[in-house]
Amino acid sequence: MSILGVNGALAGAYQYANRTQKTATRGTSFAEQLQKTGEASGTSTVDAYTEYLKQKYGAGVSIQNVGKDQNSIDSIGAGTAGTGNVVIASNILEQMANDPEKAAYYEKKIQDYFNYSLPQTQAFMVAVGHKITSSGVIIHEDGTVTYYLSGEEAPEKKAQVEAEQKAKQEKKAAQRQENLKRSQEAAEERRQQMEIAYRKQMMAEVLANRTLDAGKVTYTSTSETMGPAIAAYERNIMEAAGILK
Repeated sequence: MSILGVNGALAGAYQYANRTQKTATRGTSFAEQLQKTGEASGTSTVDAYTEYLKQKYGAGVSIQNVGKDQNSIDSIGAGTAGTGNVVIASNILEQMANDPEKAAYYEKKIQDYFNYSLPQTQAFMVAVGHKITSSGVIIHEDGTVTYYLSGEEAPEKKAQVEAEQKAKQEKKAAQRQENLKRSQEAAEERRQQMEIAYRKQMMAEVLANRTLDAGKVTYTSTSETMGPAIAAYERNIMEAAGILK
């Protein structure tokens, strides 16, 4: 049978399963229909159903058992790309391949991801300036379903953040430079004020010394007549003190 014929048979099996649910009124079960499809394509029922899922959801369908712990989820996020990832545990796949109710239940979970979760996630990521690197749906061994998402800043957002950070750093550097300049100016002003104060003090001391020197009068006489000189000096002191008027 050609590839086109196999794909058509797989689609027919799924449509038939939707009509018949677990057992068709016409007497052909979901599993039997898949088995016939598998036999026609030379594959098992599980392989035929897996091929059907890949035709329906894309090449991102994979069969592997993924734990529910964060490390396992992170590993899937890092090991996949794009938004069309569907990861199904092997035991769940077998149940889906042999039970149309299980198939309908889990396929609805998968379809809900594509119809509702993914568009909402994409809108959110755009709003915050990020882009999706990997997202998808995981069906674990115990039947629980996890939607996962990995992302990073969009180039435009990253450039914007870097520009903002650069502007902040430049502003801080300019502020530090301004503070340094003001500090230097204040220090120079204090130095000048201290120098002026010092000069005033020195001037006052000089003037005081000159005034004192100006009040000193040297009186001279011969060695034989030193008494009159002493008396004159003593009189000058008394007049300066206001004792003599």
